Amino acid sequence: MDAERKANLKDFSLTEIENLAVQLGKKRYSGRQLFKWIFKHGVDEFSDMTDLSQSFRELIESHCYIRKINRVDILSSRDGTTKTVWDIGDGLYIESVLISDNDRLTLCISSQAGCPIGCGFCATGRNGFKRNLTSGEIYDQYLLTKQNLESDEKITNIVFMGMGEPFLNYDNVIKACIIFTDQLGAGLSFKKITISTVGLVDSIYRLAEENPRFNLAVSLHSAIEDRRCKLIPIARKYPLIKLKKASIYYAKKSDGRVTFEYLLMKDINDSLDDAKALADFVSGIPCKINLIPYNEIEDSEYRKPDDRTVLAFRDYLYPRTPAVTLRKPKGADIAAACGQLACKRN
Repeated sequence: MDAERKANLKDFSLTEIENLAVQLGKKRYSGRQLFKWIFKHGVDEFSDMTDLSQSFRELIESHCYIRKINRVDILSSRDGTTKTVWDIGDGLYIESVLISDNDRLTLCISSQAGCPIGCGFCATGRNGFKRNLTSGEIYDQYLLTKQNLESDEKITNIVFMGMGEPFLNYDNVIKACIIFTDQLGAGLSFKKITISTVGLVDSIYRLAEENPRFNLAVSLHSAIEDRRCKLIPIARKYPLIKLKKASIYYAKKSDGRVTFEYLLMKDINDSLDDAKALADFVSGIPCKINLIPYNEIEDSEYRKPDDRTVLAFRDYLYPRTPAVTLRKPKGADIAAACGQLACKRN
């Protein structure tokens, strides 16, 4: 079979690989073995899959190949955060960030090359949109990062808070997430995976119906309608009243809490009136709020508030909302903090 007609097994689900094995005259169990070699052990040479018969390996190789993204750079922050730049082909690059926090090692991964949302405060959005990542390219960020860790290190959490809007690549994101939770893949708990969105209401309902076991995070950034629409252009399509209903629905279906991410930007959304609007918005929603002082990016009009303003905002919320966390910036010195991923190689 010509190379260009071969299928990339990295983009297959477990069921698809099992079905392929059956189509090739083998048992479904052979497909499960093949899946485990690829997604649990990270093996990309068929000759190394020693518990598969040589005839099956040769047959698979005649129909399929195993592609992986390529690591081109690793940057290390003073705070222990590391950012990896990945080459995904066609002159495109993405970034993922590994964040250490006590007993947690969280990998922040990308779902798109660039982002079509176009938020002016975000370096990714300012760079425009290139394309969606395949499920294999999403999963590879985990698999190849894991292979680069020390033997006593283990990735405990996955967050889709890197480049792109995950719900605009819904099918591939969920396909990768299912492999993250499969015991033949990463074997992570559903509750160790968080999918973030700027508030695509239709997709929140879809996730609630199809996969409510995942954690949901909503990038809110303002609970004042016109202000939020200026910050997040697509918010015009999803007004706050609809976003609140969808968030309540997801919390009910998941029997958990929705996380609201809130970037604090100087003189934009950091006043006590903004805090009051946020408290009013989350009322009645099982949730927690992550406050994130803005991480400044090059050539941006947005600025980080002073510490006094940040603390006043937090202290207003504390007695009025279920849970509030003031997040410390991680990796800002290597442009790895929230909103800073840009892949300047692009």
